[in-house]
Amino acid sequence: MQCRPRSPLKIRLAIWIAALVMGQPVAAQTSPLPAVRTYVVASPSETVTRQFFGQVRARETVDLSFDVGGTMTLLAPEEGERVARGDVLAQLDLDPYERAVERAALSLEMATREALRAATLAERQVGAATRAEDAATARDMADVALRDARAALADATLRAPFDGLVAVRLTPAFSAVSPGLPVVRVHDLSEVRVEIALPEQLFQQIGALEQIGFTADLPGGPDAALRLVAFQPDTDRVGQSYRVTLAFEDAVDVLPGASVTVRATIPAPPQGVQIPASALLAGNARDASVLALVPQDEAFVLRRQPVTVIAGAGSRFSVEGLPAGTEIVAAGAHLLREGQTVRRFTGLTTSED
Repeated sequence: MQCRPRSPLKIRLAIWIAALVMGQPVAAQTSPLPAVRTYVVASPSETVTRQFFGQVRARETVDLSFDVGGTMTLLAPEEGERVARGDVLAQLDLDPYERAVERAALSLEMATREALRAATLAERQVGAATRAEDAATARDMADVALRDARAALADATLRAPFDGLVAVRLTPAFSAVSPGLPVVRVHDLSEVRVEIALPEQLFQQIGALEQIGFTADLPGGPDAALRLVAFQPDTDRVGQSYRVTLAFEDAVDVLPGASVTVRATIPAPPQGVQIPASALLAGNARDASVLALVPQDEAFVLRRQPVTVIAGAGSRFSVEGLPAGTEIVAAGAHLLREGQTVRRFTGLTTSED
């Protein structure tokens, strides 16, 4: 019997099919488990920290002026200079006021003598009693005029009402000033304060400002404790926020107008635990769940864990139903199924042949 030789193409096709059939179980046996990125649920925090932009303010900032007018011959402190209470800040030409005091003193002496003479004549019944009374009144008016002249002389010298910092010289020296014209602006640094804008929504969530702990992040130094001083109960028209005034607990070397970062530690409401938004699975009945990892030998088996979504914003959700310490699939959960065996993703590795 004579055999016909087979085609080389058919021989190669038969070999390829045999290799494919024989190699399929081997490949199935050696395929690696899918690697998943995981997230360990942390315990809910008892506090929440928020950051605000704050600006340093003095306890008081006042524009000082003379109660009398004249030519200002002295403007002592420079801008940025610290002054103590009672230090001379500015002074008018004192000559007119000193002469006014002398005239008032002489008028009082003359009125006193006239009142004494009229009283003596009235006692002797030589002069009228009404004239003695008028002389006494004139003496009293002269006394008042002397006190006014002395007060005007004192008002011609402007002194610092508190320990502070000279901010701005508003009027140049040797200028003619009128009563009430601002001459110098002074900061009261007996208590350094910080002002922040607290959003209306956050203010409503907190309720009582006394529950918040405030600290300021000072450049080149440790955080400084702040205490609540006051808040403005009216919101601004643009940002709908309340202006809150804080004060440093201890003395700090910071000037008014400086910017600081204020951290507010707020008691956290009971709102479950935080998980990544990519870990959440949505069901057909609007229910939510996650895939939890259950250890099995050297791998993990996925188990569906129902959760209740409380709130969500951005890349994180607050849920209930997950105990702290539970390890869940952090991303790609929609590509996996319950009961599937997986391994933990530990990063990309390379191997050399």
